[in-house]
Amino acid sequence: MRFFISADIEGITGINNWNETNKGHPDYSEFRVQMTREVVAACKGALAAGASEIVIKDAHDTGRNIIAAELPKEAKLIRSWSRHPYSMVWGIDKSFDAVGFIGYHSPSGSNDNPLAHTMSSTMIAEIHLNGELCSEYMLHALIARSHGVPAVFCSGDEGICNRVKNDDPLIETVATISGIGNATISIHPDLAVEQIKAGVTKALGKNLKNYSMALPEHFVLDTRFTKHINAYRASHYPGAELLAPHIIRFTANNIMDIMRFIMFCI
Repeated sequence: MRFFISADIEGITGINNWNETNKGHPDYSEFRVQMTREVVAACKGALAAGASEIVIKDAHDTGRNIIAAELPKEAKLIRSWSRHPYSMVWGIDKSFDAVGFIGYHSPSGSNDNPLAHTMSSTMIAEIHLNGELCSEYMLHALIARSHGVPAVFCSGDEGICNRVKNDDPLIETVATISGIGNATISIHPDLAVEQIKAGVTKALGKNLKNYSMALPEHFVLDTRFTKHINAYRASHYPGAELLAPHIIRFTANNIMDIMRFIMFCI
């Protein structure tokens, strides 16, 4: 069994402030360690379920956060960014049996995490995909599904876990934090590690063919930019339509074209 992991930091246990996500800030090191611990827990859970190979995409900011020496020997780590449209799941293909998401977070336009955002914490007010508020999880789970790879596990804030369950109730989730205004309530970091390991093992122990593999036949991406000048710029992308000073609509027949728009316009 080959298992792919995409790891972010804004849904890691205990996190609350942008300083804690910033590689150059003193507060960052604590959460880099916890991000690594949660990824290691997912690896151990996968190995317990029979995985023979694990590939991890370090998918936060610089892509250079996870402490490689802490990973099991069966794991390979993708660091930094290739600049491929697959972004946070670059490296995934049809050879994988399943994908899990660690440290994921609620989308822009939601109120479940002080660090909620979608692909950019500064440029984007919110994104809707086929009328639904769009998260980074949604985009990258759809990429995986386009290769026949089911999303089976997600850890992160309570808001994203609820959205994931609405997408597919079979997916195992671990809610590490819940957000209220600018505050967060967190479970204990050790408990998160325990639950992530157990959750991944349970997720991979199910019949992988039963997970949702639904893909829309058509994609409509509505992006509300925080500044009208960025929307105007994006309006020149082939096929993009300026709906309002801050809003761009882009339509496509596949998720690759959607991710290509995001790569060049966000």
